Amino acid sequence: MNETKDPVDTSRQAFLGSLIADAVAMPVHWYYDRQALARDHGTITGYLAPKNPHPDSILWRSSYIAASPKTDILREQARYWGMRGIHYHQFLAAGENTLNQLLAVELFEMVRRDRDHDPKRWLDRYITFMLAPGSHRDTYVEEYHRGFFTNLAADRKPINCGVKDVHIGGLVPVPALVAALGPRHPDLRRIVRLHVSLTHKDDEVLDAADVLTKMLIHVCQGEDLRTAILDHADGWISAAKIRDWDRHADDVVVGRFLSPACYIPDAFPAALFLAWRYAGDFAAGVCANAQVGGDNCHRGAVVGSLLGAGGPVPIPFLEGLRLGARVSA
Repeated sequence: MNETKDPVDTSRQAFLGSLIADAVAMPVHWYYDRQALARDHGTITGYLAPKNPHPDSILWRSSYIAASPKTDILREQARYWGMRGIHYHQFLAAGENTLNQLLAVELFEMVRRDRDHDPKRWLDRYITFMLAPGSHRDTYVEEYHRGFFTNLAADRKPINCGVKDVHIGGLVPVPALVAALGPRHPDLRRIVRLHVSLTHKDDEVLDAADVLTKMLIHVCQGEDLRTAILDHADGWISAAKIRDWDRHADDVVVGRFLSPACYIPDAFPAALFLAWRYAGDFAAGVCANAQVGGDNCHRGAVVGSLLGAGGPVPIPFLEGLRLGARVSA
């Protein structure tokens, strides 16, 4: 991996960082009982496989009933919904990515090949992928996918099927677009906002996506990561909050001061703080993000991309990432 500050290479390294953070967090995704997390997986230092039963799984109370076979996005995984103890990513292997990041790689490849972002073409690709048998092995399908396909089943046009979703999972495609188009693309911020709005209609998610884009643009072009966070994430985090939080352990900051859950008002500042705290130490940062549990996979899109843009990514993480070759090619 080239560790220079060339903008194109560094933006791709940021995307790889996002994928790595997701894969590292995958086996402990949505663990809220940290004693159970430690019992099942110990101290996270790299890629691991998920284990059943998942002590905090709420898949048993999640539901999606396809209105027609044409919108059945659960398919062979549907039988696990409604069962207790099922791990959200039970069939994934160590180093494998969750569904949202798999879609991000699909997006990266399409935009890089076309050298442009076409919303209609992406939505066609998204719908085809989600409905194709064998396209992925993930059991969990996030709420915004279910909302999108519910609207699609009601004969809405794909461009109008997005929902008001307030989860940090909406930020997952951001590093993919920055890497595919490059941080110097003159229309990058508009394209990112448009793309995220195809599925997420929430103003806070759209603002967070724009803030993450700005930070990646600056860090990929050589700006210090901590400086970029303080300069471009105002409204989400501040120097005063960082000084206060930095006196405490990770699991206090993300647990007592900020919720470890998926909702953007806490999840985005939590990710920004972890990126600030571990600036210059990619391995420690992505592992710390995994260790505090909650929605660590989707926080990882922020933590991993910022740390990846701001410094070298250790070779073992690159070598163990199963989707890595599709991004590095």
